[in-house]
Amino acid sequence: MNKLLGMQAFVKVADSGSFTAAATQLGVSVSAVAKAVARLEEELGTQLLTRSTRKLALNDDGRDYYVRCQQILNDIEDAEASLKSAGETPKGQLKLSFPALFGRISFLPRVAEFNRRYPDIVLNVSFDDRQVDLIERGLDLAVQVGEINNPRYVSRVINRGLRITAASPAYFKQHGKPETPEELTRHRCVTSALFPIWPYNVKGKRIEVAVRGPLTVTGGEAAREAALLGLGIIQANWWTAHQDIADGNLVEVLKAYAVEGQPISVVYPPTRHVPRKLRVMIDFLVEITRVVEAEAVPARLRK
Repeated sequence: MNKLLGMQAFVKVADSGSFTAAATQLGVSVSAVAKAVARLEEELGTQLLTRSTRKLALNDDGRDYYVRCQQILNDIEDAEASLKSAGETPKGQLKLSFPALFGRISFLPRVAEFNRRYPDIVLNVSFDDRQVDLIERGLDLAVQVGEINNPRYVSRVINRGLRITAASPAYFKQHGKPETPEELTRHRCVTSALFPIWPYNVKGKRIEVAVRGPLTVTGGEAAREAALLGLGIIQANWWTAHQDIADGNLVEVLKAYAVEGQPISVVYPPTRHVPRKLRVMIDFLVEITRVVEAEAVPARLRK
């Protein structure tokens, strides 16, 4: 059987609750829809619809399969729409929200590059460290840190690099470098009320080190500034510190013991077809946060 046509028929029947309505929408006969759904059920070895003289309804298997079918059909439509619009020039306004530090160190230094590529897109950008309500604020897209568990939105992880332990060259010149995570207890660490315990991987086992120091801050931006000023050692997500390390303003230590950091994701409201202006922004954010696999997740964590 043509499984794609079977899925289409099944989804239309589930949406409308009627073989007749589904047949009208698909432009085929009622018997053709009924046969397509019956063949699909036969191939799957399970009933998807509960039939009565008055109505059709999804059973438990049907509900699970409906969600999968709907996603597959939407992906096909999105792929076709993407190809059809590939030659179009993306244009219009994009309303975006970024965490403040991500906006400062990852996005703004590259925004001129985006403008050169897509001169007809106007960006309206706000900075907010909270997980914002996109629909309420009329946003097209947000970047959010941490696990995303909101079924109202579509999310895509764009970076899940290692957590970096680092300090300024001046700090290490004065205090020396820790060679193991346990040695951090003898150093001045810039701590956070949210993360007073720093995780590490020692011979395949996760350990936690209770760090301490003369300064406790709130937020990654304050921790980064403190490290740049030589006030102590910080632990931060890869995207927070990698450019400062590349520029020589911070020095990384304990890399062999690093654990995976918090994910950073793009989040946007669900849409039947992702507009081209939004698609190119998502691709751009993936590009500017890309990290070499060997740096992002070492072999011991990829197993």
